[in-house]
Amino acid sequence: MIEVENLDIGFDNVVLLEHLAFRVEHGQVFVILGGSGCGKSTLLKNMMGLLQPIAGKILIQGTPLKIQEGDPPPFGVLFQSGALFGSMTLAQNVSLPLEKWTGLDDDIIDTIVRSKLRLVGLEGFENYIPAELSGGMKKRAGIARALALEPPLLFLDEPSAGLDPITAVELDELILTLNRNLGTTMVIVTHELESILKIATTCIVLDRDARGIIAEGDPRVLRVESQDPRVVNFFNRQAAGA
Repeated sequence: MIEVENLDIGFDNVVLLEHLAFRVEHGQVFVILGGSGCGKSTLLKNMMGLLQPIAGKILIQGTPLKIQEGDPPPFGVLFQSGALFGSMTLAQNVSLPLEKWTGLDDDIIDTIVRSKLRLVGLEGFENYIPAELSGGMKKRAGIARALALEPPLLFLDEPSAGLDPITAVELDELILTLNRNLGTTMVIVTHELESILKIATTCIVLDRDARGIIAEGDPRVLRVESQDPRVVNFFNRQAAGA
């Protein structure tokens, strides 16, 4: 689904991460990990085309990533805050991509919107505005909008951020259900250890000092088998030198 080749990323030619190379296979839940300030969100923004890499390539389904004005992106996105339009109902929020990038009739759009909200457990909330929803419901609505065009790929930025433990677990279950039932490939940035160990098919671990990837693989295996103290500390919630 995604190939990253010899990628250097940063700002104003100041390299934050360099020589990144990894693959995201179809149907995976691929998680980007690392400590604060290591470049997780910057990498995600490069993978979505919101930032341009300093060097290297990002291929999505074999094609260089290039977002053209007026064309729908080849993926959906759940932003950390949900990024819903506060003056619009949930139905209006979810219908936006359909109205912008399809020529479907209103009644067909309405049917699709209702089905996407049902998919994320928000059936009956079509006419609610974001201010009337809990944090978890906003995240679910954001996922419904991200899935409106049925993309094969979904990016999620800190989906569990700001949620209580029970709501976070429920969101993890939703992510796994969507991945299983729809086959959607998911790339997720998170630092929530319980979520990582529950939902990830595979992961990469970034390190700020190394300016790159220090581990890659199944996080459940890395947690118990890695010989790198930085990786061990991350998965066991230990300070360096502990």
